[in-house]
Amino acid sequence: QVQLVESGGGLVQPGGSLTLSCSASGWRFNVNKMGWYRQAPGKQRELVAVITREGKINYLDSVQGRFSISSDTAKMVVNLQMNMVKPEDTAVYFCSIQPRHGLDIWGQGTQVTVSA
Repeated sequence: QVQLVESGGGLVQPGGSLTLSCSASGWRFNVNKMGWYRQAPGKQRELVAVITREGKINYLDSVQGRFSISSDTAKMVVNLQMNMVKPEDTAVYFCSIQPRHGLDIWGQGTQVTVSA
């Protein structure tokens, strides 16, 4: 049984920094993609950043240059470094892993609140 555990969320002031981490326990399979999504109240879930098996990285336009995604596929850890955060970054952030075969795996989410 696989579960993803996110950590690092919390309250941060505008312009500050925050690091989110995701660890996959019980993982025994290869991976196509690992990434971070977010969902703000009343909004649709959106992709924030993704890193593929081949190492290709893509970011949501609004976080480009501010956020950085990194991963260790051997340890099954994916991180999101959030810099120069803005109030509009406030959301529940979800870790997701797409295996080579089978359904995507999702974490339970961690709240990030950007407010002065």
